[in-house]
Amino acid sequence: MTHTAAAVAAAIADRLAHPDQAPTAATDDANRQHLAYGPTGIALLHIERAATGLAPWQRAHDWLAASTRESFTSGPDSHPFYGAPALAHAVACAADQLSDSYRRGLDVLDRQVTADARRRLDAAHRRIEAGQLPALAEFDAIRGLSGYGAYLLRRDPAGPVTRAILDYCVRLTDPVTDSGERLPGWWVPTGPSGRPEDRFPGGHANHGMAHGVGAVLALLALAARRGTTVTGHHQAMRTILAWLEQWKAPTGRGTAWPYWISREELRSGRPAAAAPRRPSWCYGTAGLARAQQLA
Repeated sequence: MTHTAAAVAAAIADRLAHPDQAPTAATDDANRQHLAYGPTGIALLHIERAATGLAPWQRAHDWLAASTRESFTSGPDSHPFYGAPALAHAVACAADQLSDSYRRGLDVLDRQVTADARRRLDAAHRRIEAGQLPALAEFDAIRGLSGYGAYLLRRDPAGPVTRAILDYCVRLTDPVTDSGERLPGWWVPTGPSGRPEDRFPGGHANHGMAHGVGAVLALLALAARRGTTVTGHHQAMRTILAWLEQWKAPTGRGTAWPYWISREELRSGRPAAAAPRRPSWCYGTAGLARAQQLA
């Protein structure tokens, strides 16, 4: 199985060896800034293969060059999977292996990511002070402060903005009261789509590693393992772990967690019965188990 997986990965990498010979979708300008769909994500594939000695570095260089032929979006319209922060992640992965490469460009990207993280932190604390519930995009890994924190933990592990994000994560675990009900601080007023949904009146608590509180736990755990902690750090981890312990469910094949908890489920104290769900890191047992293992 391992040999087959390696062969498939090599075949995909070979098909995407150079931007000029790649399928059109891989270089489409509409996808250019997306880490999930565009050349920065393909560059990551080649960076990981080069870092393990499986392929030449030139492929990674070529894809990073293709990514940066035009400017990248920064500021409010960007996030860890789109725009300058997404590019920063790919470039940082390459720079980790090639210490003398990309330094000037990465310094510029670091400043952009740091400035954006500060802006997002200011908005998040204003939201908390106003007694409002958060949006998923405020704190998740894909678009929010957990994603920014993961990047900055790598680039500046004990820096002031890294620590400020950890302070925010701690504050996010403080309970809130909404419509007379006590809720975890990461409760959002929408459905998982980020928009109001009829099936989620009163919002929900999201457990995803990509989109929910799993990312917050993982970031706090990774920071603690690196020796970077803030006041209330370990208690915040315990709060999330206790929540996950409350909502875990036996399946006959091991423990699983619902993707999310609705207001009705919160009131009843038990999740509604659900059909088996796909195994994935973004939602479900794989991601949450890893977050808890780190913690």
